[in-house]
Amino acid sequence: MQTTLSERASALPRAAEAESILRSCVHCGFCNATCPTYQLLGDELDGPRGRIYLIKQVLEGNEVTQKTQQHLDRCLSCRNCETTCPSGVDYHNLLDIGRAVVDAAVPRPLGQRLLREGLRQTVPHPQLFKALVSGGQVFRALLPGPLQSKLPRTALPAKPRPMTHRERQVLMLEGCVQPGLSPNTNAAAARVLDRLGIGVLPIPEAGCCGAVDYHLDAQAAGLNRARHNIDAWWPSIEKGAEAIVQTASGCGAFIKDYGHLLASDPAYADKAKKVSALARDLVEVLRDEPLERLGIHAAQRVAFHCPCTLQHAQKLGGAVEALLTELGFNLTVVADAHLCCGSAGTYSLTQPELSRQLRDNKLNALESGHPEVIVTANIGCQVHLDGAGRTPVRHWIELVEAALP
Repeated sequence: MQTTLSERASALPRAAEAESILRSCVHCGFCNATCPTYQLLGDELDGPRGRIYLIKQVLEGNEVTQKTQQHLDRCLSCRNCETTCPSGVDYHNLLDIGRAVVDAAVPRPLGQRLLREGLRQTVPHPQLFKALVSGGQVFRALLPGPLQSKLPRTALPAKPRPMTHRERQVLMLEGCVQPGLSPNTNAAAARVLDRLGIGVLPIPEAGCCGAVDYHLDAQAAGLNRARHNIDAWWPSIEKGAEAIVQTASGCGAFIKDYGHLLASDPAYADKAKKVSALARDLVEVLRDEPLERLGIHAAQRVAFHCPCTLQHAQKLGGAVEALLTELGFNLTVVADAHLCCGSAGTYSLTQPELSRQLRDNKLNALESGHPEVIVTANIGCQVHLDGAGRTPVRHWIELVEAALP
C-alpha cells in the first residue's frame, strides 16, 4: 500500500516499522473473512483492512476523531487476520503503533478513563486482585451481573506443590489474575512437570507480564513491567534455567514479544531477546517429554477452546489437542475453532456487548459435541466462558493432573 507519512509521524520511534507494515498490505480483504468483529458488525472499518486504512490516514496527517478511536478499540487483537493474511502483514504491531498515536490525540470520556485506570490499578497486582475476588465471593449476590460473571464458579484450591529437587529447572510466571481466579492451575502444572523430572523454580519478584498496561493506553508502563521481569529472571537464566513457562497463553504471547518491543533499548535488547527465546507455553514443554511416564489413561469427553494467543500469536494451534488425544481424552469437534471467544484480555469489560455475542457463539460451537467439560489454555478465556454459567470450563492441565495415578 502506497504510504507517505506526515512529518510528525515520521518522527515517531516506530515510524519506519509502521511504514513497512503499511506497505506490505495489498488491501486484498482476505482478513475480513476471519475477523470476528467484521462478521458481527459488517462494517469495513471494523475489520482489519479498514483499520489499517484508518491508521494509514492518521499517520499521513489526517484528522483523528473519536470514531477512529472507537473502530480501533473494537479490535480484539486476536490476530486471526495475521493467520489468514497471504502477505504476512504484521497487523498487531501496526495496531499498537496506531492506537498509541490516536490515544495521544483523542481524550477519552471520563467513564472510559476511570474504567481503564481502575483495571490498570487492580488487575496487574496479584495480592490486591486476589483480595478483591475473595471479597466479591462473599458479597456475590449484591454485585451487578457483569461482575458476578467474572467471579469463578468452582475454583479448585491449589494442591501442594512438589518439594523435591530436580536437576532440570524451569521458571514459571505465576500471573496476575490466575492465582485469584484459578489457584490450582499453576500447582497442577508444577505437579505434572515434577512427574516428568522437571522442577519449577519460583521467582516471586516477577510480576505482571505487562500486557494489561500495554493494551490500556499505557505502553511505557507495560514495557517497564517487562524490564522488571527480565531483571527478576536473569540470575536464574544465567544459572541455566532451561525455560520460562507460562500456563496463560496471553502472557506467553506478550513475553515472546519482549525481544521485539525492547529491540531499541540498548540496556535490555539482548536480554529481552534471550527471554523471548526461552519463553514456552506449557504445552511446548510437555509435548517433548515422554508422556507415557505419567501413566494416564483418560477417556473423558472434552471440548478444547484454543485461545487466540495460542493459535494465532504463538502459532500453537492443535498442540494441546494432540497432547490430550495422546493421553486418551476424547476430544469433540468444534466448528469455527479459529474464532475468538470475546475475552481478549480486558476487552470483555471495555466492549461488553460485542464480547457477550462472541462468547455465546463460541459456547454454542463448543457445546455442540456435548462435552462433559470445556478446557482452554488461558485464564481470560476460561473465566469469560465459564461466566455464562453453562458447561464448566477449566484449564487443560488441571484435567491432566487430576488423571494422574
